[in-house]
Amino acid sequence: MKIAIRILKITGLTILALVCLIGVYLLSAYVLSRISVDRESQTQDDIPIYILTNGVHTDLVLPIKNEQIDWSKEVKFANTVSKDSLFEYVAFGWGDKGFYLETPTWADLKASVAFKAAFALSTSAIHATFYKSLREGSDCVKINISREQYSRLVKYIQDSFITDAQGHLMYIQTNANYGKEDAFYEAKGRYNIFHTCNTWANNGLKSCGQKASLWTPFDTGIFYQYTSK
Repeated sequence: MKIAIRILKITGLTILALVCLIGVYLLSAYVLSRISVDRESQTQDDIPIYILTNGVHTDLVLPIKNEQIDWSKEVKFANTVSKDSLFEYVAFGWGDKGFYLETPTWADLKASVAFKAAFALSTSAIHATFYKSLREGSDCVKINISREQYSRLVKYIQDSFITDAQGHLMYIQTNANYGKEDAFYEAKGRYNIFHTCNTWANNGLKSCGQKASLWTPFDTGIFYQYTSK
């Protein structure tokens, strides 16, 4: 009887500690995501970029080609199912490789994949999606940045890819595409509960001097900076 009571107490304390940790995590995410990193002062607004969310995950969307870079030379149209080349923009999202490739819908989420993603036990990937046009709204915000800021953002994204011995992006051959206009590439870093896909996108905005959250694991933190003021 005493052993059973002791087990119940330990179980109860463990559950309480877990609930408290989750509460601290969510509170920290809320508070820190509402603390703004201000936009740099700039005299030019030459290049349009976008932030785009599917309700959970934030992508950074850039022009496919300008005088600074032609993304299609490495993020190839031929790597998509459609092979279409009539696009204007390419969206980049960073995240857990297992989650990307094994979880096309939330119904497909496995506990093992979620556990590995949460605790940095898996590798990462960059999901590239091509768009012919974008419509601004609550889920898509346009930001105009200078050429120098764009160069910094390009470097941030390029530095997130793993490259081969010749310096080329490493395309992931898979049938787990989300549509006909996307492809996956090997990426640096490991996803975890403190560095999520949205943290990566938020850091990308910081890298080019745009409004961002001090820290956020969720897309709502990023979009709060652009839609609540």
